[in-house]
Amino acid sequence: MDIQNDPYVRSESERDRLRRLEALAVRFAERAAEHDRLGTFPHENIAELRDFGYMKLTVPKSYGGGGISLYEMVQLQERLAMGDGSTALAVGWHVGKVLHVREGRKWEESVWAELCRDIVAHGVMINSFASEPVTGSPSRGGRPATTAAATSGGWLLTGRKTYSTLSPALDRCIVNAYCESTGKTEEFLVMMKDGVTIVETWNTLGMRATGSHDVVFDGVFVPERYLLRPGKDAVDDGGGWLLHIPACYMGIALAARDFALRFACSYRPNSIKGPIAELPNIRQLIGQIELEQRTARQMLYAAADRWDREPDRRAQMKPELGLAKLIATNGAIRIVDLAMRIVGGTSLSKDYPLERYYRDVRAGLHNPPMDDSVMSLLVDEALGQATSNEK
Repeated sequence: MDIQNDPYVRSESERDRLRRLEALAVRFAERAAEHDRLGTFPHENIAELRDFGYMKLTVPKSYGGGGISLYEMVQLQERLAMGDGSTALAVGWHVGKVLHVREGRKWEESVWAELCRDIVAHGVMINSFASEPVTGSPSRGGRPATTAAATSGGWLLTGRKTYSTLSPALDRCIVNAYCESTGKTEEFLVMMKDGVTIVETWNTLGMRATGSHDVVFDGVFVPERYLLRPGKDAVDDGGGWLLHIPACYMGIALAARDFALRFACSYRPNSIKGPIAELPNIRQLIGQIELEQRTARQMLYAAADRWDREPDRRAQMKPELGLAKLIATNGAIRIVDLAMRIVGGTSLSKDYPLERYYRDVRAGLHNPPMDDSVMSLLVDEALGQATSNEK
C-alpha cells in the first residue's frame, strides 16, 4: 500500500510521519523471519522505536508527548505491522494503553504525570497483565486468582499472569488483583523488579516475537499510591484504544496483498504469454482482496474518526468499535488466504513471508473483543432499539 496514494492519509504531516516510520518497518521486516523462527523478542526494534519517539506519541502534549489521535495511532500501527506484526502488536499495547488512560482520565493526576514524564524522558513502556491460567481473558469477567494483601504502606501482590505481552521490555506494568480488604478487583501499578519473574512460556503458532510470557508475582510490594483509583473526572471511552489490534492485523494483510500483487505482475510461467496477473482467475482473486481490504479499512478508519470527533458519544460506540475489529480482523484473514491462492505453492515456503503472515494474522481472533462478544453487543443494541420503538 503506497503511502502517497493511501486514501486514509489526510495531510502532509501524517504522510511524512508514516514515511519515516516505514523506513523502520522495512528494517523490521528484514529481522522478522529470524525472530519468528527462534521465538525471540525484538529488543533492537523496540530500541529503534524508542529513538523514533514512538513510545511518547500518545502522551499528552502538555507532558511533552505527541498527543496523537486514535485515527493517527491506527495509521501508524497499520504501517508498522506491514513490516513486522509481532513488533506492532507488542508496542500497540503500550501506545494504546497510554491513549486509554489519557482519554478516560483513569488515574489520579500525580501518578499519571509521573508515568508521562518517564515515558517522555526515558521511553519507558507499560502494559496491563490481566489474563490468568484459571480465569482466562479478563474480558470474560472472571475474578483474578492474583491477590493483593494489605501491608504497612501498601500491598503485597501474589499470582501468575499469562499472555503478558511486552514483558521482556517493561520496567513497570498494570496488574489486576483481588483485594480482600476492599472486596473487589483492583488495579495496581507494579515495578518489574524484586519478586517479579518472567517465565518464558511463549511458544505459539503465530505472533511468536511478542514476548507474551507468563509473569509471576511473589509477594511484590506495591506502595499505597500505586493502587490505581480512577480520577474524579474519569469517563468511559468505549474502548476505542483497542483499535490498535485490528490496525495491526490489517497491516499484516496489506503486506500479504502487496506481496501477491508483485508476484502476480512478475511471475510468467512458460505456459502463458504474459504474467499471471492477466489471467481471469487471478484477476478475480485480486478483486476479492480489494473488496476485503477496502471494506475493512473503511470500517476501521470511520470508527476511529468518529471516536475522535464525538467524545461525548464514546461510551455508546462499543458495538461500532467492536464491529470494526471483527470486520477488519476476519477480513485480514481472508486477504492473506486469497494472497496465498494467488501465489500458489510458493506461498508455503519459509523463504517467503506469506506463510508467516498466515500464522500471525490468525492471532487476531483471540485478541479482545472476541467475535462472540461483539455479536452479543450488536444483538443487545438491536433488541434495545426494538424494545424502545414499541414503547
